[in-house]
Amino acid sequence: MKFDKKGNNPVLAAGFLLKGLKLSLSPELRTFIIIPILINIVLYSGAFALGYFYVEDLINQFIPGWLHWLRWILWPLFFISFFIAGFFTFTVLANLIAAPFYGRLAAKTLAIITGQSVVSAEQPIPKVIGAELIRIGYFSTRALPLLLLSVIPGLNVLAPVLWALFGAWGMVLEYMAYPLENEGLLFSEQKQLLKSVRLGAISFGGLAVLGLTIPVLNLIVAPAAVIGGTIYFNAIKKEE
Repeated sequence: MKFDKKGNNPVLAAGFLLKGLKLSLSPELRTFIIIPILINIVLYSGAFALGYFYVEDLINQFIPGWLHWLRWILWPLFFISFFIAGFFTFTVLANLIAAPFYGRLAAKTLAIITGQSVVSAEQPIPKVIGAELIRIGYFSTRALPLLLLSVIPGLNVLAPVLWALFGAWGMVLEYMAYPLENEGLLFSEQKQLLKSVRLGAISFGGLAVLGLTIPVLNLIVAPAAVIGGTIYFNAIKKEE
């Protein structure tokens, strides 16, 4: 399988997420997104509560007394970096729990947009969870250096930008995974396919990250991104 180069168009790619949002409101998909939305409500509420009570104290501990005069510069950078890191952690956790439902959602979406009469191809739950853990391992090994960079004075000015790019790439790997897994593609194969349309993929993932940071909207963005990712995949796939 290959991806058509039109998938590298950032405007076209981002538009698929908007199509996913629209289709997520359809009656045919309503029953497939209720549980993922409930999972998101519980976890994002927990993330907000933890952030509200603990993040500021944690950040203040990382700014030593001799840099007190730079707090007005460093504090926002630390806050942004830790907010993104925490947000990303809770998003990955939410996706891990909801992964079995997202595989079915991707299969049902493909059936709707292609006119197929049979919804199948979703993977066994242990295999889905295993694939999700592989992605988490991939994200973790790359997130740790970014987290370290976030606490190094001077270099941490780069952290918010790098976190944003990393988050965009991570989200497209996450939400495009479900239709690709339903086609039997492994994580390594998924990465290679998405690298072939990297600019479009990052645009799709970046818009998903932006939506996930908006309260209330973030509850529906994850399942909408699975739907949009399935539409994206179907539009650009080319059989060899």
